[in-house]
Amino acid sequence: MKSNQYENKGTSDVHLTKERNYIIIMEKQISPSIRNTKTYTLVVTALMAAVTCILAPLSIPIGPVPISLTNLAIYISLYVLDWKKGTISYLVYLLIGLVGVPVFSGFTGGVAKLAGPTGGYIIGFIPMAIIAGIAIDKYQQRWIHLIGMIIGTVVCYAFGTLWFCLQSGTPLMSALSLCVFPFIPGDLIKMIIAIAIAPIIREKIDKIKFSQN
Repeated sequence: MKSNQYENKGTSDVHLTKERNYIIIMEKQISPSIRNTKTYTLVVTALMAAVTCILAPLSIPIGPVPISLTNLAIYISLYVLDWKKGTISYLVYLLIGLVGVPVFSGFTGGVAKLAGPTGGYIIGFIPMAIIAGIAIDKYQQRWIHLIGMIIGTVVCYAFGTLWFCLQSGTPLMSALSLCVFPFIPGDLIKMIIAIAIAPIIREKIDKIKFSQN
């Protein structure tokens, strides 16, 4: 009798393990298709644009360019959506700021902010999102995600610093000392935070959608 009970228990455990594995496989297969649905795209794109509007104005003025959380919000958007939709989410945020809503760093807004000395960094976030997003979409390895973020940030630095030099007449090395070098440690920390938490956020959202379907 005991032998039969152990055999039955072992058989049921095998079935449960198979069922769990099947559910995990199905979630992995369905999650990408969920992220491609129109409803998901519209809702989460709007949500991430709103998150950017909340995080981006929170800044610490340390010079002509403040420390902000804009790039962190973009990185999270790229994980939750993909490089195309994540970039669109940032463009929505950018348009909201351009019409005058104070969503840029320091709770500012309007075309004047974009045309000012730091406007190049705001534009530079667009290629940053594209480059980092493609790395996140195409590769599973997180170290490649980090490299994509670093390359994208370097391009953003280049856009912003060039525009700052043209607008303010500041020499290149002085501009780098003001607008780039002080931000490198903080930007690296934000990348690491995004790599650590954004996949978890994406999984939570996918599970909610999976359970509803």
